Amino acid sequence: MRNEDRVVVAIGGNSLIPDAEHQSVQDQFRAARETDHSLGELVARGLEVAVVHGNGPQVGFILLRSELARHQLHEVPLDVCVADTQGAIGYVLQQKLVEDLRVRGIDRGVVSLVTQVEVDPDDPAFAAPTKPIGSFMDAEEAAQRRRDEGWDVAEDADRGWRRVVASPRPRRILELDAIRRLLDDGFVVIAVGGGGIPVVLDPDGTLRGVAAVIDKDHAAALLAAELGASRLLISTAVEQVSLHFGTPRQRAVDHLTLAEARAYLTDGHHFAPGSMAPKIEAVTTFLAAGGHEAVITTPALLPAALDGRAGTRITP
Repeated sequence: MRNEDRVVVAIGGNSLIPDAEHQSVQDQFRAARETDHSLGELVARGLEVAVVHGNGPQVGFILLRSELARHQLHEVPLDVCVADTQGAIGYVLQQKLVEDLRVRGIDRGVVSLVTQVEVDPDDPAFAAPTKPIGSFMDAEEAAQRRRDEGWDVAEDADRGWRRVVASPRPRRILELDAIRRLLDDGFVVIAVGGGGIPVVLDPDGTLRGVAAVIDKDHAAALLAAELGASRLLISTAVEQVSLHFGTPRQRAVDHLTLAEARAYLTDGHHFAPGSMAPKIEAVTTFLAAGGHEAVITTPALLPAALDGRAGTRITP
């Protein structure tokens, strides 16, 4: 049974970094105010809100710092980088959302939860890693990293070599019960950041972090389905989904049905891989699991999109 008042909001890590000139921690605090203002409006409407954030740029910063310091300090594993960003980005969003709610006269707790997400060690993505992470390398360093550290590396658009990791599908959110209880108790919950810390369950029952990146929109769709949320809201850099993207025939759409979204995905000529395609895939997964509605738009337009006045709505 779906909870009509429960929504999951997925926001991109880039929403805290508007451009290359504004990447500092202070810049991210300032950028968080706009996103948190929209989240505050959802809370003011009496909705139960769970927030999933991206972390791509922030993980890149941590990896670069780690690589620059590797001759003096141990490097930070990717799963620990994700955990670090869950704490740091959660802190930024949490602080500014509490401020927004206070201005509105709303006494509502906000909590950030470090969240692990189980993936299948036999997921096909591990056999063909494609997600670039970290800084660029020359061919010599790339070969050395592959040889000595077992990295998968690939040339990235003639700009140099980068490490690539798998992007497996999320299977299980380990802290799901805690998230549900916090929502039931009236908290706004920031969880499954960066798609979750990727872990696998070994045959002896122990958990082990792996070098992978879980798509945050797929993780948000799983969270929304498991929580019984009625709606999944995905914020991104564009106001609406466009068909025939990047061509002279490009046009924005206000509404898609689940069947239409699936057909356009299968067609392969509308949604860019690594950009809009994963969002549409996540939406179709959520709706197929019983979700009532999904919305894609910018952070500032989330409240208007929820009213049907902005963004792209996708319904069963």
